[in-house]
Amino acid sequence: MTSTANASASGGGSAARPDHLGHVIFIAAAAAMGGFLFGYDSSVINGAVVAIRERFDVGSAALAQVIAAALIGCAFGAATAGRIADRIGRIRCMQIAAALFTASAIGSALPFALWDLAMWRVVGGFGIGMASVIGPAYIAEVSPPAYRGRLASFQQAAIVIGIAVSQLVNWAILNLADGDQRGEIGGLEAWQWMLGVMVVPAVLYGLLSFVIPESPRFLVSVGRTDKAKEVLRDVEGSGIDADARVREIDRSMRSEHKSTFKDLLGGRFGFLPIVWIGIGLSVFQQLVGINVIFYYSSSLWQSVGIDPSASFLYSFETSVVNIVGTVIAMIFVDRIGRKPLALIGSVGMALSLGTAAWAFSFKTGTGDNISLPDTQGVVALVAANLFVLFFALSWGVVVWVLLGEMFPGRIRAAALGVAAAAQWIANWVITVSFPSLSDWNLSGAYMIYTFFALLSIPFILKWVPETKGKALEEMG
Repeated sequence: MTSTANASASGGGSAARPDHLGHVIFIAAAAAMGGFLFGYDSSVINGAVVAIRERFDVGSAALAQVIAAALIGCAFGAATAGRIADRIGRIRCMQIAAALFTASAIGSALPFALWDLAMWRVVGGFGIGMASVIGPAYIAEVSPPAYRGRLASFQQAAIVIGIAVSQLVNWAILNLADGDQRGEIGGLEAWQWMLGVMVVPAVLYGLLSFVIPESPRFLVSVGRTDKAKEVLRDVEGSGIDADARVREIDRSMRSEHKSTFKDLLGGRFGFLPIVWIGIGLSVFQQLVGINVIFYYSSSLWQSVGIDPSASFLYSFETSVVNIVGTVIAMIFVDRIGRKPLALIGSVGMALSLGTAAWAFSFKTGTGDNISLPDTQGVVALVAANLFVLFFALSWGVVVWVLLGEMFPGRIRAAALGVAAAAQWIANWVITVSFPSLSDWNLSGAYMIYTFFALLSIPFILKWVPETKGKALEEMG
């Protein structure tokens, strides 16, 4: 998708205020529902892991492939979303994503085989990948310049809220099934309801897409300038010079350089150094093991002897901590800078992950009779929540801010694509490897994540640039 960095309103838009700010907030929130789906899907599988293993009688390796299958679809969806949106519009792209996710929710709830479940997760992942790209771009294109930063934060907020809501819904369904993931409710097992309930936010996302306007940037690109002016007046205020804004958008689009993969080459090790830094940020964000918490936390707590219903409550509590950390990051990322916040997060993650590794080393028993001593159990729970808090207030937000700011304009789009691809790949590696690592040595798995958290500290100090207070045009 074309860049929106230069679409700010010098033609009177930068000082304009919308006549109805609540309406603009509603539009941004509706678009951010794609982020909600992203967060919901990332975490909802958490409640079904144990039941899927039992239902299909699979080992850790096969189970991990099913859990991670959605990430394959996400990668393809994200890679194609921009081109689709430029051809048929942002709204139509949202509607396709909603339809794919709706189909995925129904298919995932009614699988007849393990491969069938994996296929539907890929379909859902494709829709989520599309939504994760379209949402932020659309919000940037319809937001008044004076509110763009705050409205753009809706996407990340929607992701963490989606994670929390999925945990709460899973817990409620588990209670209806008397604490048994395979307990029957209305002819279906509890885990099937957990996956099937995803149809509700998917349909809501699709319905909301019918009541929000098309992006004025896309409308200009296809020659519908009168409609573009109408939308601009709606979101930026009736007092703006709509003709000047349309001319500015048109001029910006004509002057943009569409970066290609070749533009990223030329460094000593293939890519330009700044591209490697972007890849490093994406990879470190995943290799600290954050998605282990959101994909496997319920089964993780059950694996050390915690009751299933209690393990779901712990997972929900972790999601709330994630929301709190994200809010903290939003408050401080522009105040203290990107690098200091990332360093605080890295140190905090290393300490909390190391503490969790120590606690898990006291795991005793085998099979269904596994437990932690009371002291170590409390320590493990506190350490896991501290890890999520430090991640959320730093790397969870800072990485996306840096990736959006640090690349020179001529390579920004292509470099972001490479960095995002690296992130999906690293996410997939962590997701598929954890069940086997956990079976081998749970404490050892957390020591690996601790190592990557420690390694991120010198990486930040030596290579990551500080972008606070700099104009995008300064990034060279």
